[in-house]
Amino acid sequence: MVEQGSDAGASAPAGTVRAGDGSPAPARGTRLIRHRGPDRLFHWLNAVTVLTLLATGFLPIAGVKFDWIMIHWIAGLVLTALVLFHIVRALGWQDRRAMGLGRADLKGAVQGVRWGARLSAEPPPPPGKYPLPQKLFHHAMALVILTATATGLVMLLKIDTFLGRDPYIFSARTWGVIYVLHGLSALAVLAMVIVHVYFALRPEKIWITRSMIRGWITRGEYEGHFDPKLWRAGNRRDGQSRS
Repeated sequence: MVEQGSDAGASAPAGTVRAGDGSPAPARGTRLIRHRGPDRLFHWLNAVTVLTLLATGFLPIAGVKFDWIMIHWIAGLVLTALVLFHIVRALGWQDRRAMGLGRADLKGAVQGVRWGARLSAEPPPPPGKYPLPQKLFHHAMALVILTATATGLVMLLKIDTFLGRDPYIFSARTWGVIYVLHGLSALAVLAMVIVHVYFALRPEKIWITRSMIRGWITRGEYEGHFDPKLWRAGNRRDGQSRS
């Protein structure tokens, strides 16, 4: 899945430096922190949990028979805990502006379209830590995950769990709306996971995928893809510049 900017006060691999501190620019191969350990751990735990939910939700529909209900609702509770962790970390330790949408994003998108259509010789300006497509993907995934999580928690009342069972708390019409929202959000998550994996495996995007595994990008990748004024890589609170 796509996460918000992470602060970069943690220790890094040998040879890693933190930019934006006023020191002379290091060599282009030097490593800069992009994602801290807690954010990478969240990403991969989230990925395993979502894939588990998709498998237990869709494989039985496809005819693969197994005892899926308990696995599904337990994975749903794990996802709920991960979502809460991400919200708390984003609000307390990360710069929320790293994922914010503003006029600069819109102007960059318009310029990118004009440049791609050869209506302008000027290429679009480099973004901050997250380009507009990543921001839009993050917000869309957040919306469908929150919808699936909220409806899934309510649907626990339809089965026997430690929370108790009360299938008559809502009318049949309301339950129908809940089931439709849950199913549509699950289908949306499935489609978005496919898109996410596709772009993560494209050769020109492998360096981004590596940063979610190893935590770093090179100085050359930083200078070639980002605006240092918008993302001061390695500052205590990564994200958009506070200036």
